Amino acid sequence: MRTATVSIGVSNRHVHLSPKHLEMLFGKDYSLAEVKDLGQPGQFAAQETVSLVGPKGIVEGVRVLGPIRKSTQVEISRTDSFRLGIKAPVKESGDLAGTPGCMLVGPAGTVSLSEGVIIAVRHIHMSPKEAKQLGYKDCDRVSVLVEGERELCFHSVIVRVHPDFRLEMHIDTDEANASMLATGDQVKILGRTQDALDLVG
Repeated sequence: MRTATVSIGVSNRHVHLSPKHLEMLFGKDYSLAEVKDLGQPGQFAAQETVSLVGPKGIVEGVRVLGPIRKSTQVEISRTDSFRLGIKAPVKESGDLAGTPGCMLVGPAGTVSLSEGVIIAVRHIHMSPKEAKQLGYKDCDRVSVLVEGERELCFHSVIVRVHPDFRLEMHIDTDEANASMLATGDQVKILGRTQDALDLVG
């Protein structure tokens, strides 16, 4: 295990759609129109957007990301949750059990989700080769130092290892604003969180 720098990817509110919900929102046999590749291989921002409707408000123009997934997932920030009136929990992507839902509004229809709204836990993507070089494994929790004008340390950042991943740390807009980070900025992985806490304890 060694310290390493990693690029930041700031994740704004977005939606991943299932095939069924894509058709309900945009029409039968609809396909997403790719407009921009994202940091992780095979992932892209689509031209399509939807509106999120919660008990207290609406957020319009929420980007759909591709490719299509098995289950629909809505990722928002804590700030968004206040605006919508939804108590979204901090969860890993795909862990949707017990999460709240919302209504999605598209040009061809609406979808009422019973679950699927989360605040994504901050995490670092790594390929198996990168993880081996750095001395980490899937589900490790590491500490990451942000240097600069608003220096801080993110603890318990989850390491996610998969052959389709490349080294990149994802945070949401609230976390980026608090630390004055932007996509492409570099931060430093200090080591496993427990080891870092032991040093200062």
